[in-house]
Amino acid sequence: MSDLAKTPLDKSATAVDAEPSAAPAAAVDPRLLVREQGFAGYWTEFLRKVRGGELGSLPVVVGLIVIALVFQFQNDKFLSASSLANIAVFTSGVGIMSVGIVFVLLLGEIDLSVGSVAGVGAAVWAVLSVNHGWGDWLSVVSAVVCGLVIGAVHGIFFAKVGVPAFVVTLAGFLGWSGLQIWLMGKEGSINTPSGSVVEDLTTHFFADKAAAYGLAFAAVLLYAGAQLLDARRRKGAGLPARPLSEILLRTGVLAVLCFVVAYFLNEPEGARGLPLALVLFLAVLVLADFVVRRTTFGRQVFAVGGNAEAARRAGINVDRVRITVFAISGMLAAFGGLFIASLSGGATKSLGGGNTLMIVIAAAVIGGTSLFGGRGKIWSALLGMLVIQSIQQGLNLEGMASEIQYMITGAVLLAAVVIDSVSRRTQKSAGRA
Repeated sequence: MSDLAKTPLDKSATAVDAEPSAAPAAAVDPRLLVREQGFAGYWTEFLRKVRGGELGSLPVVVGLIVIALVFQFQNDKFLSASSLANIAVFTSGVGIMSVGIVFVLLLGEIDLSVGSVAGVGAAVWAVLSVNHGWGDWLSVVSAVVCGLVIGAVHGIFFAKVGVPAFVVTLAGFLGWSGLQIWLMGKEGSINTPSGSVVEDLTTHFFADKAAAYGLAFAAVLLYAGAQLLDARRRKGAGLPARPLSEILLRTGVLAVLCFVVAYFLNEPEGARGLPLALVLFLAVLVLADFVVRRTTFGRQVFAVGGNAEAARRAGINVDRVRITVFAISGMLAAFGGLFIASLSGGATKSLGGGNTLMIVIAAAVIGGTSLFGGRGKIWSALLGMLVIQSIQQGLNLEGMASEIQYMITGAVLLAAVVIDSVSRRTQKSAGRA
């Protein structure tokens, strides 16, 4: 056998065998070839994604366009400055709460307590600020920390004790509602002090035109820089990256959108400028998106939501991730409760009740976050809230009753869940689940 191993025939066979082994090194990622084909390549890739159930944010974006066109046709005031400002302000508080729900949904869980936690946060702020004379900022921070602690408690019962999140947060919904009523006392309401930080959350507008245009420019610059940096890093790692032409196109579309919104907030008659509420909401979105997409913790959230047992075997501290996620949800719920208090003129024993919980969850789902865990984006909160608030704003301009608004919002939510379910089924059949 040793003599045979030294024959020329064996050497040639070895050489022949070596040739195929070099072929995979020259393989090119199919996505790179598609992008080199120009528009036709992108269209082919788009059709492939649609057939595979990878719809992304496409349905909600199309829905927003349809909603805007329909209501603008019915009433030319829908896209006016005052209407857009109302949508931005009323979207912000509940939208911030919806960001926390997105984190929870990524785990494949649910948090039914966000409404009552928002009420407790507002009650803590009002009691400390008005009844006990604490400073504005100290009261606000205390309220937000209170929400964080409440969320962490939910997470501990879920992760460490093993109580299902549905049961834990349902119990929290009831228990924290009782605490909220107790904190508010016999009168049941505390008005927002004039000129306070909480009042400014939804009443302050940056009247200087440079504020809106400056924010638009900063958003476009930040997006372009992030895209270019990401492309550079992926090329350095030998991974497929967006070509410069695509980055420029995406940045251009975003620039048009941002500057058009800035124009409407500034220029037309009756405009009040850039709402502080919108600035804070966008800041929360950007920060949360960075955490989810650019940090180890964010990747761990997706891993746990996709398969908790596999994540545990990979060395991820599943309990810590779950506790942290519920703490984030509670913190953002309390922060959003302060916006609701600002809009309603104060804290009440019923703040966060009614349909608040349903709207918060609906916004995340309508925006594209899956109820089944492991799939979604932080920006789903913004897209979902824009859909819901646009519908409400349009129906208000038409003088429609609130029950009609509920029915339409419910139908939109059902449609979003149906699209998500069909998308997941399509992905499974295409082998992409």
